[in-house]
Amino acid sequence: MSAGRLAGRYSLLRPLGAGGMGTVWQARDEMLDREVAVKELTLPEGMSPKERSDSITRAVREAQATARLRHPGIVALHDVVVENDRPWLVMELLRGRTLAETVREFGPMPPDYAARIGADVLEALCVAHAQGVQHRDVKPGNVFLTGSGRVVLTDFGIARQEGQATLTEQGLMIGSPGFIAPERLEGQPGGPASDLWSLGATLYTAVAGGPAYSGSAAQRVRATLMEPVPVAPGPLGPLLAAMMAHHPSARPDARTAVDALRQVAAGAEAPQLPVTQTVTAPTKVKRRGGAARWIAVAVAAVVVVAAGTTAFLFLQGEDDGVPSAFTVPMDVCTLLSSQDVGGVLRTQNPPEGRPDGDEVGPKCSWPLSGSGVGLQVQKDSDTVDPWSMSGDSARRLFQNQKRYWTRFKQISWTWPEIGVNDSRKALRTPLRPIGGVGEEAFAFELKGATGRVHTAHVFYRLANLVVSVEYSTLANKPTDDDIKQAALRVAQASERTLRDAG
Repeated sequence: MSAGRLAGRYSLLRPLGAGGMGTVWQARDEMLDREVAVKELTLPEGMSPKERSDSITRAVREAQATARLRHPGIVALHDVVVENDRPWLVMELLRGRTLAETVREFGPMPPDYAARIGADVLEALCVAHAQGVQHRDVKPGNVFLTGSGRVVLTDFGIARQEGQATLTEQGLMIGSPGFIAPERLEGQPGGPASDLWSLGATLYTAVAGGPAYSGSAAQRVRATLMEPVPVAPGPLGPLLAAMMAHHPSARPDARTAVDALRQVAAGAEAPQLPVTQTVTAPTKVKRRGGAARWIAVAVAAVVVVAAGTTAFLFLQGEDDGVPSAFTVPMDVCTLLSSQDVGGVLRTQNPPEGRPDGDEVGPKCSWPLSGSGVGLQVQKDSDTVDPWSMSGDSARRLFQNQKRYWTRFKQISWTWPEIGVNDSRKALRTPLRPIGGVGEEAFAFELKGATGRVHTAHVFYRLANLVVSVEYSTLANKPTDDDIKQAALRVAQASERTLRDAG
């Protein structure tokens, strides 16, 4: 990257999200004078040459698969740049929110609205399937709803093209538990009907407000393979159950499903499906040992596939009291007690937590005039929410955060709720590893024009969660060390709450 530009053309403006495969940036194409999204692939340290090669191959495959597709329901790929020994994907910039974020914030969708989304996504999938491309990771987090009403299918990062060898070695599954079709869990490559199943599971989440199969990764795999297909509430229930039939041949064809979805979107009832497309449990198919194998792998490894949907049970694991994974969604504002907040802010009347969130994850702040505490549980851009992160994803995200913050020595800082309404320049102190919190942690501070520290940050990882903590004060009395210790105490208090919940 030269002169602050990628390929001398793309200026990176700000990060939109960090995932296990890297960081997505909002950028400007200086040549065409337009804003774009740039996906930067960053590889974790300690990878073997084969793992590095596979990661790069996966990114290049995303480019190959997406570049062939032209449809308003598929995110457009503009360019691929190889620089700094890694590929950068230049895509159209979408503004809005994912289906997962929408359901999480507003709850179940009206059936007609969900049906329109489903029809739009399925028509986009039909375009991909016609060109021999299977998406393989259709889920709420990969369906984007723009402010203009456009429905866009994103992230063809694990797409499979007919006639092309799969990225993964035999026996390794890629996808999101609860959204992977049964035949793919059994080790088959799948096909268009597998994407249809995943779309059915996605729309189930939309109309029910939660996933069809909940629990740990292993429990979701087991339920997908062994349990009867659940029926969602409302007029879409029978159609979605048909789309999620255990055997591919029992599912409706894409055109039939699109027509049925369009009818529901128009306010009519879903048409009666042909008798052969039963929504009850189909005839048993040969398992080839796949179910037992995948369940065993998921139990042993906790998550062998990319975590995909909100789950509702803890996975207890380590003897030191740390769960293998935290999978119960928690109100972030409950991670600190009023005593914790009052002690750090030095007040007997601590403020109530103010819940918020962004593309990085849910957060909460406790602001007073002149000081405040902030806390966020983070996720990568490939995962629905922090509670669906795997341990490996959390480790990669933690390392990506370290790399991200080392890039910026001067930071524009503002916090209107504590009285900093204008943007102020702050200098970042060097990142340093710290102990006493989490399984790994680092910290840094921000200094103002006087050279005094006014803000301290702590990032720590506990199992599959990455937590960031911020403490700021405008007062002159606390020393720099006081401010550092205050942020550390906040981090330790939040960790205690997580461990107690686990």
